[in-house]
Formats: sequence, structure tokens, C-alpha cells
Amino acid sequence: DRMLFAVPKKGRLYDQCLSLLHNIGIEFNRKPRHDIALVSNLPIALVFLPAADIAAYVANGNVDLGITGLDIIRESQADGDVAELMRLGFGRCKLQVQAPQADRSLDSARSLVGKRIVTSFINLTRRHFAELEGVPVEHMSTQVRFVSGSVEAACALGLADAIVDLVESGDTMRAAGLHAIDTVLDTESVLITNKHARFPELARTIKQRVEGILTARRYVLCQYNIARDALDTACRIAPGRQAPTVTPLEQHAWVAVSVMVEKSRLADTMDALQEAGATDILV
Repeated sequence: DRMLFAVPKKGRLYDQCLSLLHNIGIEFNRKPRHDIALVSNLPIALVFLPAADIAAYVANGNVDLGITGLDIIRESQADGDVAELMRLGFGRCKLQVQAPQADRSLDSARSLVGKRIVTSFINLTRRHFAELEGVPVEHMSTQVRFVSGSVEAACALGLADAIVDLVESGDTMRAAGLHAIDTVLDTESVLITNKHARFPELARTIKQRVEGILTARRYVLCQYNIARDALDTACRIAPGRQAPTVTPLEQHAWVAVSVMVEKSRLADTMDALQEAGATDILV
């Protein structure tokens, strides 16, 4: 009996999901045109599905574990039936309300109340505008219509006054003459499981492996020497994830320190440590 692990079969999350699976030691060989691949070193079967369907499959218990976008989970209204194990940090983008730049009267989402909106995220969009109107979805005056693709063309074609769609760089929207006037949701990829998972221990193992990979991507090990009387200052500068490792040196009153530092803060941290008296800083 194998745990069924759903991953996107194509699209913006596919390549990064494959890289993550490789990094956490999941070994498999996916044959061309096959949407199921057996993992050779763990009792797991990978199921390659459209990202838009994964949340529903996990919620219904058809698969045990899955990776999909937070936007898909919210749009599928599966929040109550899936457990979010962790956010994965890739596939980040925004679900935004975009309006024509040429129409200066459309400067906020409220200015679109009662108008026509086109989107692929019909549930999220309806809830967002119903909240703006302060009424239940069934009583809202804003008209929300579904289209499955090329949403950014809707305004130019006269189908809508504005759209709601995922935006990464914004280049496509700008090329279509649109600009963001509101954000419905900040989204990224998420590891989810059914709340009544059949393989909780195996799911926990996968989660722990992913946590290790994400930590390695976020942090770097910084090592330095410092006088013991300056150690407290240095530890405030770089406290690490839990605590630094401190080792006495043969040189009297000096210690060697190893500490995890966020990559995004590394340069500033090294400068501050040097000002505090640290020497021989290595990363």
C-alpha cells in the first residue's frame, strides 16, 4: 500500500516541485505520457495532476498529500478539509484586481462595485467583492464572469471593466494596458494533506525533509572568533535559529562561534560582527 502524493503535472509550479522532490531524496522515473510514477526508495506513488485539481483531490481523500498553490486551495473552498503542513516559498505571486490604466475613475476595488469583472478565480473574486459591498455573495451587484484563459484581454475586448488574475512580474498586465488597484490574495506553493491522512508518519517524514531543504536555502553557516567579553554582543547580532555553538579556544578568553545566519542579512551581519570585535569570519 502506497501513499499517493499529488504534484502539478505542468505549469508554473512543475519544475520547482520536481527539484524539491529530487532534493528530499524521492527517487522515481516518470515515463512519457504517464501520470503516475512509483517511488523506488519509499512507499509512495506520485500522481501528476493539474494544479487546479489537487486541492479537491486531497480534500476528498483521493490522494493523501499534495503540492499546489494557496490560491487553488482558497478557490477550491477546500480549506476546511485539508491541513496545511507548510508553505514552500516558491511560486509566489499575487491575485490582483487589475483595471485599465486609461480609466482614471477606476482607482480602487470599491470603484468597481456594480461593474463587470472577468476572472478564472470566480469564488475568491465573488467573496472579495461581496465583502466590499457588505452583502452576501448572492445579493452582490458586481457581475463576476468566468473565463479559463487570456484573462488580461477581457477589458480590451469589451467583456469586462476589470479583471482578477495572478500576477508575478506584472509585465503581461502592463502590456495589456492594465494596472493593479487591489490585492485579493498573496499566494505561494503549499504542502497539504487530508485531515484524515492514511500515512501520518510518512507525511511527517516528507515534511521534515522539506523543512531541512528550505532551511538550507534560507540560512548559511557563519563562523568567527571573538573575545569572550564581547560574546553577548555578538550573540545579539546573530542569535541563530536556536542558539550559537560556542567553543573555547586555546588562546585565553577567546571563543570560536558557529551560527546560522539568514542569507538575506548576511552582509549586514558580517559587518556588525566585525564592528563588535569578531575576527576570522568565514561563511
